[in-house]
Amino acid sequence: MKKEKKWPTYEIDYSIYKKKHFYDFIKRCIDIFGALFGLIILSWVLLLLAILVKCTSKGPALYISERIGRYGKPFKIYKFRSMRVGADAEIEQLMHLSEREGTFKMKNDPRVTKFGKFLRKTSLDELPQLFNVLNGTMSIVGPRPCVKREEEQMSDYQRQRLNVKQGITCIWQCSGRANTTFDEQMELDVLYVKKRGFWFDIWLILKTIPAVLFGKGAE
Repeated sequence: MKKEKKWPTYEIDYSIYKKKHFYDFIKRCIDIFGALFGLIILSWVLLLLAILVKCTSKGPALYISERIGRYGKPFKIYKFRSMRVGADAEIEQLMHLSEREGTFKMKNDPRVTKFGKFLRKTSLDELPQLFNVLNGTMSIVGPRPCVKREEEQMSDYQRQRLNVKQGITCIWQCSGRANTTFDEQMELDVLYVKKRGFWFDIWLILKTIPAVLFGKGAE
């Protein structure tokens, strides 16, 4: 009989993280209905974007990769492909050009397609993550999922961000995004873990709308 794999858990600082069972239940209900509503209303947009990705570059419309979720458990994240096929294999050769310590960020990344630049600028590449919200691997609001390389660089304090479900938008998404440093992003994520609540989530969603519309800090 196959043993169920136990994922690592991190020491919890209860001055930062407090269990909120009722809030978690309400949030999950909002996630399900919000994701379903979004997928139905935006179905034509998703289809159009998928066709445009296929028509403007070779490869699949969706980009599926591994991210680190709650308690350090890996999951598959869905995005519209904004880079050429095989871009992940090229990252090691480009790491020395990264403009952000702790994670890879490059303003004129040669791997990004022309249509991919538009997708990233408008954050439309992240729309398929509504499927992640629906299947429970992500939430509408929560720290942005990180890759394994970024998780390995986190301090024990910064790993507090992994004690909640990762999300599509959070404080960092509304606060300059690419203009913040890695440590600043981690600090904002830990702040969310401490302050999270129903009205705070609503405020972050409302604040995300102008940030996305005006492409604040997007690359």
